[in-house]
Amino acid sequence: MAQLLNMVILVAIAVSATILRGTEAAEYTVGDSTGWVSAPTGGASFYSDWASTITFREGDILEFRFSSSHTVAELNDKASFDSCSVDQNTEVLTNSPAKITLNRTGEFYFACTVQGHCSSGQKLSVNVTASSSSPSSPPPASGTTPTPPSGEAAPPPQSNPTEPGSTPPPSPGSATSIVATFSLLFTTLVVNSLFF
Repeated sequence: MAQLLNMVILVAIAVSATILRGTEAAEYTVGDSTGWVSAPTGGASFYSDWASTITFREGDILEFRFSSSHTVAELNDKASFDSCSVDQNTEVLTNSPAKITLNRTGEFYFACTVQGHCSSGQKLSVNVTASSSSPSSPPPASGTTPTPPSGEAAPPPQSNPTEPGSTPPPSPGSATSIVATFSLLFTTLVVNSLFF
């Protein structure tokens, strides 16, 4: 009887861990260690090349790290992205790190609003797919870790930076931790009602 109970508990933990992993969002530092800079090494296609190696899913988070001489804004459409046109009603984020949740499927377009920066390559387009029970693909295995952009003023230090290839732990009160807590609670109640 004790062995059966132990097996049920292990299965419950495995199921809860699967549920927890399937609800996590991935967080990506845009440009990895390069950060969000104008005229990045690698040319105007640097951010497109970076994004092309990642499958972005609904709920993932982009973190833009930049110095005070940069901004980030979400552009309305591809035409605005291609021409580096920022609508006057567009919210411009001026504090680093700027975190943006990819809250829908489809294309997202971002650019620095400082004159000349977008046209020199400081823009990013990402395609977001529906979230699934499998986690997002990890950032590219470039061997780099997110650090402040080189050659520019460092942004404020982060209390919990995200390493490439890892997913940050859920914060207390987040949907992920709530789902995990209720999954464990439910499983414990079922086991207790069956055996006690």
